[in-house]
Amino acid sequence: MLAGSSRKAAALLAAGISLAALGCGSGGTPSSPSARLEREDLIATARALARAQPEVASEVAASKAAWPLVAGGLPRRAGAPARARIAAAARTAGALKLPSLFGRQRSAGLTGPGASLAGTYRNFVGLSGTGWEMLDHALGAAGAGAAAGAFAHANAPLYVESVYDGHFGLAQIGKNLLAGYQKLGGANAFGTALTPAEVARLAAAYSEPAARLHPHPSVKLGS
Repeated sequence: MLAGSSRKAAALLAAGISLAALGCGSGGTPSSPSARLEREDLIATARALARAQPEVASEVAASKAAWPLVAGGLPRRAGAPARARIAAAARTAGALKLPSLFGRQRSAGLTGPGASLAGTYRNFVGLSGTGWEMLDHALGAAGAGAAAGAFAHANAPLYVESVYDGHFGLAQIGKNLLAGYQKLGGANAFGTALTPAEVARLAAAYSEPAARLHPHPSVKLGS
């Protein structure tokens, strides 16, 4: 599961939040109307991320299972197990639902850190969904004939990079959520509306240990 993939990361993030919250009282809490609106938007964004987390966990698990098969380029021959992993990644990525708050129309009204987080999540859904779909399609085309196979392999690096970039962005959401929470006053400002424990859980779930794909893609366009 994505949320439990790094207990150490979760503990460190929770400790960081607690320290930041303790320091908020001495530094003051942002209290301008714009800061209050940004806090409301960050709370709504955090709630959307929490609701999306189970299906993100499924997508990341499927992507991590299939990623080693494509990180070095589209395989020229793939057996049934490899095909099944890539198809599963395409299926779970394609099933991701973009929270309504993160759609372009509604997210245009978000302010502060919430707006950036919504954009990053939206990019993840688009990049991973399209990348895996095209890789699955390209793998099928590779077995359809010489011309189709050559075209599929020539363009596969674009799809590999799309999947990688989507998950790289996903893995930055946690630390950016934490930074926004601290900037807007931490526990003193948010109170029970968004607690340090909630932020810690989300920061761990959307962290590099949890969501980033390894290894880095080694295939380039034209190779």
